[in-house]
Amino acid sequence: MKTAVITGASSGLGIELALAAEKKFPDIECFWLIARRAERLQETAGRLSRGTLLISADLSTEDGLAKYRSALEREKPDVRLLINNAGFGILGNVADSDPGGQAGMIDVNIRALTVMTAVTLPYMGRGAMIVNTSSIASFCPAPRMTVYSSTKAYVTSFTRGLAEELRPRGISVTAVCPGPMDTEFLSVAGISGNSKTFDTLPYCDPKKVAEGTIDAAAAGRVIYTPKAFYRFYRFVAKILPHSLVVKMAKT
Repeated sequence: MKTAVITGASSGLGIELALAAEKKFPDIECFWLIARRAERLQETAGRLSRGTLLISADLSTEDGLAKYRSALEREKPDVRLLINNAGFGILGNVADSDPGGQAGMIDVNIRALTVMTAVTLPYMGRGAMIVNTSSIASFCPAPRMTVYSSTKAYVTSFTRGLAEELRPRGISVTAVCPGPMDTEFLSVAGISGNSKTFDTLPYCDPKKVAEGTIDAAAAGRVIYTPKAFYRFYRFVAKILPHSLVVKMAKT
């Protein structure tokens, strides 16, 4: 069965990516929706018109990843689209933050994304697509979100390397690098009302980001950055020394 797998599918950009994928790819028959909150997954499934398989799992744990791996072995899907959207951030200096929370970002943003990709690839054939949710924070380290921005630098770098590895197999890999969006990410990260930088930045619309991301994946683009403002920032981060840009990026 032609399948799309979407992590972080219980809120925000994850929901919009599911809706955009359903609209763009009429041949996908079933959507596997993965997140920790079962009741929120039910809400997402209710907005889709095709079949769904809901996997309530914490991908930062071995049990959560094993749950997904077991579903793959049992169902043997033809995965046409894998969207690694699960992730979170925490605002604060490393020295003042809970080490467990910092490590949790690495577990979800890096480890889970990598494992999800590796265990899914045997079920993906020519023409399949992988989408990884990265961030403008991947372009340069962001003080007060140092670990988060570092994890997203990994995601973007991983995407570039994997895209080249999978090119002979006809599988495309795309990283979306949006700016801030009005989703629950901001409150979970402790950003709302606590960052002058975020208060002044132009926000991205999650629906438009999702639709642009799915279009970019279908076109085989490796990096997709919504909004001209952030494409310019990406350019600046490339040409200027990071010792300068990091001061601009402070959250």
